[in-house]
Amino acid sequence: MDAAAQPGYETFEAYRGDLLAHCYRMLGSLDEAEDLVQETLLRAWRAAGRYDPLRASPRTWLHRIATNACLDALEGRARRPLPSGLGPAGDPHAPLRPSLDVPWLQPFPDARLGDPADVAQQRAGLRLALIAALQLLPARQRAALVLREVLQLPAAEVAQVLNSSVASVNSSLQRARTTLRAAGPVLDELRGPADPGEHAVVERYLAAFEAADVPALTRLLADDVALEMPPVALWLSGRDDYRRFIERVYVMRGTGWRLVPVRANGGPALAAYTADGRAHSLQVFTVAGGLVRRCVTFADPAVFGPFGLPPAV
Repeated sequence: MDAAAQPGYETFEAYRGDLLAHCYRMLGSLDEAEDLVQETLLRAWRAAGRYDPLRASPRTWLHRIATNACLDALEGRARRPLPSGLGPAGDPHAPLRPSLDVPWLQPFPDARLGDPADVAQQRAGLRLALIAALQLLPARQRAALVLREVLQLPAAEVAQVLNSSVASVNSSLQRARTTLRAAGPVLDELRGPADPGEHAVVERYLAAFEAADVPALTRLLADDVALEMPPVALWLSGRDDYRRFIERVYVMRGTGWRLVPVRANGGPALAAYTADGRAHSLQVFTVAGGLVRRCVTFADPAVFGPFGLPPAV
């Protein structure tokens, strides 16, 4: 390839947000995804002289490098779960003990997507329930599904990326879809549109939470709503237990909370600050049918940094 025609680092850098989302889907960790994106861009820059634009677009070529970097990183790694992936729902009055030895799933700030080719598709493939379900798949099945269903690469290109055959890719996809169907309707989140009223629901949730209006907040919850609180392994199921836990929060931490809207994992989220202005947790919502179906509350102020949120207000 003519040196003058070689893509430069700036060309690769334009895909950073796209690659970050891809590596996050594979790993479930924003921290590790950032490291692997940097590794991907360095590998691409060093191999730029071997890049052939007639065989693949820069985006496909970069995703091939990133996927293989992720597969290397996943060897021997434990999956990153949410609490609901570790056991049955618990008691809203149970002790809140963090399980710091668990490599928990991390949230993804939408602002880090940059300008991907298809923003709506990128965001759909970032929903927490889907990311958690992807962690159930063996690494190569996970890669095949992400490349085919999220990035929508043709099966032949996926086979190229994975150094495999189209038949093998299709077999991996079939097994992956079977596993995910057993985990719930998460595949629908790849293509289904978001609830058009989700922002209004979360705005009402914000107002009720700040006002400590438990009845108003409870009316926004689905009957089978789930509340998860990593790094606490406890999770709750059902409107009544959710309500009891919120009542417990106000008893333990008082009222006067301030919530700041952000976007995480392709949907609305709220950063919660206690009455004394300290960062407390990031609440990421799943809304359907005009009701909150799931709230994953990352009870770790360390998650505020990647969202550009201050540690205190």
